[in-house]
Amino acid sequence: MEKTFSQWKNQCLNKLDQSRKGIVDEDIAQVVSLLNSCEEYFTTSSCSGRVVLIDGAPESSHVLKQNCVWLFVSHQKCSSEDLMCGLARSSGDAVFKFEPFVLHVQCRRLDDAQLMHSVAINSGFRNSGLTVSKTGKIITAVRSTHGLEVPLSHEGKLLVEHEYIHFLTRIANQKMEENLRRIQRFYQNLQSALTTEKLQKLQIPKSPISQEPQDTRLETERGEEGEEEQKEEKKKTSVYKRRRRREHCRADCCHGDRSSLVPELDDCLDLFT
Repeated sequence: MEKTFSQWKNQCLNKLDQSRKGIVDEDIAQVVSLLNSCEEYFTTSSCSGRVVLIDGAPESSHVLKQNCVWLFVSHQKCSSEDLMCGLARSSGDAVFKFEPFVLHVQCRRLDDAQLMHSVAINSGFRNSGLTVSKTGKIITAVRSTHGLEVPLSHEGKLLVEHEYIHFLTRIANQKMEENLRRIQRFYQNLQSALTTEKLQKLQIPKSPISQEPQDTRLETERGEEGEEEQKEEKKKTSVYKRRRRREHCRADCCHGDRSSLVPELDDCLDLFT
């Protein structure tokens, strides 16, 4: 799998850009460069976000890129005059669209894809997801849901007032501003996540069992042995003193006297304790 991923990456990065522009959009150039510099990732397609006015065939129920005329397209903010100039050339069904940032990244392992997906979600791209192909390709799609699509003309005839075109332009530009903020947030979060991931891989796992120094253990054991010896010495000394007192008492008493039996009995009891 490692070799296959490297082959896929080399093949993708060395082929010609098939997009209309032929180059990476300026607002996401640093994002694409960062991902392609990592061993775990490479980008397969990207768009920083754009406003588009396209003219489709009147009989078509939905707009297909391959069967439409591009009346206007910009990856930056637009003006209502730009849209009006484009609509003047419409002969079919013109549709205005705002398409937010989208990025497709092929990942080496599933863990790498999950990290990318987490960064995307935390950066505001809530429509992101993962796919795994039959050939083992793991793709993370970074997408958001704040797009916009509005039909403006039918069979070349404008369906809305000019005032609505101005309003629509303002809404699209606000979405573009938010889109650029999310791209910057995504780039910063991605940098942080990749740095943290590298640091975690470099860390050496510590042993769960803490080991005391050899000298400390020996001193502890010696201290415990010393305490035991002191206890034994005190016990012997105490027994010796009791016996000395009893012998002294027997020496002072007559053997036939009743009182002489008491220390002897105490001595016997002492032996059984």
